[in-house]
Amino acid sequence: MANLNKVMIIGNVTRDPEIKYTPKGSAVVDIGIAVNRTFTPEGGERREETTYIDVTLWGRTAETAAEYCKKGRSVFIEGRLQLDSWEDKTSGQKRSKLRVVGENYQLLDRRPGGAEGAGGSGGGSGGGNEEYSERPPARREAPSSGGDGFSSGRNTAPQPPIEEDDIPF
Repeated sequence: MANLNKVMIIGNVTRDPEIKYTPKGSAVVDIGIAVNRTFTPEGGERREETTYIDVTLWGRTAETAAEYCKKGRSVFIEGRLQLDSWEDKTSGQKRSKLRVVGENYQLLDRRPGGAEGAGGSGGGSGGGNEEYSERPPARREAPSSGGDGFSSGRNTAPQPPIEEDDIPF
């Protein structure tokens, strides 16, 4: 039988994340996400409800999230559900909580500087992340001496023009 545990949510960060480290040195961040839902019940009056979701990020993803996922930012989280269970020390009752273990995230709103928000990807004990940059990527300049204005990154001789008979359509 097939199994699937995949969660994708878009919401707003409810508090600035605090980064912590495990004894082995892995970074971990817990963030809260508020997800709004607007609906109209049979009575006809439009209503809105908010669901608060706890998300845990690990490794390099956690480090970048601690830096860029500030309170109020809109974020897309992709991950899996995990059920945490424990015994309450004061009452002795068994407790449990469902949380999202984030594997990827992406900021959706613009930063105050006007640059589009980047995000991290990867997860577990670390994954490859793209670093956020305030500047747009550098543009490639067209070659100044001849050529067709396209460059493959190699020094190649100029190509002869394409003849009409060479075009397959």
